[in-house]
Amino acid sequence: MNETPPGDAAVAQAAQRLLDAAADHVPCPPVRDLIGSDDVKAAYAVQELLTARRLEAGGRVTGRKIGLTSPAVQQQLGVDQPDFGVLFADMSVDDGGSVPVDGLLQPKVEAEIAFVLGADLAEGPLDDAQIRAAVAYAVPALEIVDSRIAGWDITFGDTVADNGSSALYVLGAPAEPLAGFEPVEAEMTLKRHDETVSGGNGAACLGDPLTALAWLARTAREFGDPLRAGQVVLSGALGPMVPAAAGDAFVADISGLGSVSVRFHASSPEGVSA
Repeated sequence: MNETPPGDAAVAQAAQRLLDAAADHVPCPPVRDLIGSDDVKAAYAVQELLTARRLEAGGRVTGRKIGLTSPAVQQQLGVDQPDFGVLFADMSVDDGGSVPVDGLLQPKVEAEIAFVLGADLAEGPLDDAQIRAAVAYAVPALEIVDSRIAGWDITFGDTVADNGSSALYVLGAPAEPLAGFEPVEAEMTLKRHDETVSGGNGAACLGDPLTALAWLARTAREFGDPLRAGQVVLSGALGPMVPAAAGDAFVADISGLGSVSVRFHASSPEGVSA
């Protein structure tokens, strides 16, 4: 017997549950009881509603994040396909900056390759040549993920609805054009203080971070909101994500690109860009 697809009321209820969790700073139960565990359309409908609310409040979109691209992260979360979320300007943290943990619920850190686009990915075949040509440059990046759902008890539907469990991101330097950098060959090491806590490589990201970018370009176009020049794309974790707490300091080194770092504090320090 087929289940009835979630309606507008269920989507609105799921969105409100996530909004309340963020506003009250108290993680909420999963939203899969409202929208299902694997209903792609319903999950992105919730995400789109939350994005609209954020735009109405003055938010500015700076790009997208791709999630669930690493087999290691998929295994951690019990999912088997990538997803995406929306990046906003107020999610950007300066390289080497400090993040107050009291502004987050249950943060984790993962290291990625970020692409900054020099051309729109709205028309054409979106083949490998077009994808590569559209990248202005790559930089090392850290994504600080954070689930509004208690205990990270998430399915695909839960994390998609929750904007891909996104929170903040950090872009490092220098900018490296693809003429001098091959993403699939990159090796990543993530250290907390001086201890290596995660590692991986470009091949762990859907086989190649550029493959992840191509997936996002096609998916975003299908959703009617294609990628645009100037946008940042976090291409996906190169290795397992690591919990973060006050006092932690993380540095990721990505071969061929360089390093990027972030710290966490209990009080509200400087370092978060508006």
